[in-house]
Amino acid sequence: MIDLRRLPDLWRRCDVTVRDSPLALLQILLTYLPTFHNHGTQLGGLPARPFDALTIVAVALETLPLAVRRRWPAACLILVSLGFVLDQLRAYQTVAAAGLALALLSAGAHLERHRRVTVVVLSVAYVPLAVALDRLGGTDGPSEYVTFYLALVIVWGIGSWLRATRAAEAERRRHVAEATRAAERTRIARELHDVVTHHVTAMVVQAEAARYLTAAPDRLDATLSAVTDTGRRAITDLRHLLDLLNPDHDTDVRTPSAGDLTTLVEQTRTAGQPVEFTQEGEPSEPAGSAEFVAYRVVQEALTNALKYAHGSRTEVRVRYGGRDITVEVCTDGSGSRAGSPGGSGRGLAGLRERVEALDGEFDAEPRAAGGFVVRARIPAGSPS
Repeated sequence: MIDLRRLPDLWRRCDVTVRDSPLALLQILLTYLPTFHNHGTQLGGLPARPFDALTIVAVALETLPLAVRRRWPAACLILVSLGFVLDQLRAYQTVAAAGLALALLSAGAHLERHRRVTVVVLSVAYVPLAVALDRLGGTDGPSEYVTFYLALVIVWGIGSWLRATRAAEAERRRHVAEATRAAERTRIARELHDVVTHHVTAMVVQAEAARYLTAAPDRLDATLSAVTDTGRRAITDLRHLLDLLNPDHDTDVRTPSAGDLTTLVEQTRTAGQPVEFTQEGEPSEPAGSAEFVAYRVVQEALTNALKYAHGSRTEVRVRYGGRDITVEVCTDGSGSRAGSPGGSGRGLAGLRERVEALDGEFDAEPRAAGGFVVRARIPAGSPS
């Protein structure tokens, strides 16, 4: 049994020719209803003539091509115009003559090539039609012919406006799609930077330290184990990120939050960085994207501390307020090199964009007493 609710969708899936055919058939039906005889378009003022064999030809030309008015608008317009000329010269005055307006509207909306040539040819062809109707005894004066011509011009103009509107909408959608792709590429780049840089930096620092521990097997084994653990965490995080990028992955992938800060600090300590961690207050429910951004701020700041101030004391202070999360990461020693040309600077720039996207405040600068400080105020309650 056919589900009636699916009929509109099935109809939209049909070929455009199939969807345009009912209009042509409807015009044929109306044309041959006795009620509508000699009540169609009348140009020239010739006395109406009864239908005959040629009427079938005129009506067929004026209606059947409408089935391809969107697929082949030029061919449709030519055939319908020929039928209209025959209709008017024979003075049938059929309802089917309205097909000229439909064909003209469709050509204005869908014709892609030779648009100006089409307008010129039709305008020039209109003149001998008017002359022929006048010689056949037509009673219309020049004003009636001009009025009818202007009506056709308006119909073409409406079709052209529809075409321009459709093109503008397609262009808008293209720009939106490009902007969406660009934003997604930027987001992916940030995530890759945050995940890969932090873990790889820790592994490099740990491996660098391992070369000086050959005389202390226990410490060397612990350091190499830490490198292995860090590598496994990097692989796990990358898999999670790839799951996010996989369009077929329909399960929720956990993203880091401020609740993972303790684990992050411990990992950094294992890599050889002395970190003091202070947390005030509790996260609001729900904190949303604010927790995620706070985590990334601390992660990037600790990564820079490992890169440029390895072994220097680092302080991490996170305060959860009623309306925001405040993060401050201070590094002593050579931390003033963080974000210098030794790195790409992409990390801090990405953090600023993340924070400002939530209407927060971000600042990263050298300290007067030496070292480097990263501060961020992130409004809480943003949607995740």
